[in-house]
Amino acid sequence: MAAAAKSNTNWFAIGISIAVVVVLVALGGLVVFLNNQASAPGVAPQSAIINDETGAVSFGTGEDQVDTFVDFMCPACNAFEQQYGVQLQAAAANNDITLNVHPISILDRFSQNTDYSTRAAAASYCVAETAPDSFLDFFNLLFEKQPAENTTGLTDDELAAFADQVGAGDAADCIAAGTYMDFIGDQTNAHEIQGTPTVDINGERLDLQAGDAAKIEQLLG
Repeated sequence: MAAAAKSNTNWFAIGISIAVVVVLVALGGLVVFLNNQASAPGVAPQSAIINDETGAVSFGTGEDQVDTFVDFMCPACNAFEQQYGVQLQAAAANNDITLNVHPISILDRFSQNTDYSTRAAAASYCVAETAPDSFLDFFNLLFEKQPAENTTGLTDDELAAFADQVGAGDAADCIAAGTYMDFIGDQTNAHEIQGTPTVDINGERLDLQAGDAAKIEQLLG
């Protein structure tokens, strides 16, 4: 009887060990799955004006490449657009330059937990995808109607209304769903943006505070 009891105890211990291993394997798989989900890139928008490699919304075919990285809640970005936006867009329209616009997000912390910077940037990609010809009008309108920092920003309904105003009403569902919010985070990280506006000319990052804005003026002639 003692031998039988010992045998039963051993099988019980083995069973417990197997169960523990199964649970650990399952937990390990869950951790891997969650890590993959966390690091998986956001769905990318598709459009004739969106560069598949850089994520930029591009205009013009000029040899000189001008990349602008902007946050729609950034007052300095608004000032930059007021000073150079019309000229850059006109130069791109004339194919004197290629203008690559990168809507990104670094100022969500200034929108009272509404993630306005990310939502607005994602909305701009919705417009670029569904109504490419309306992108620059939407882009300019978002700066014209820019909310102040430390406010809740515009609602998704207001963003959709502005899209409709410029002829991109079909973007409404995409905006409401926040389709490209993860993509905005990917773009912001990929280009190592520390502040906005950030401007590159032919791959050279400018220091606007150190006088490099003169290079933009020289390029625009």
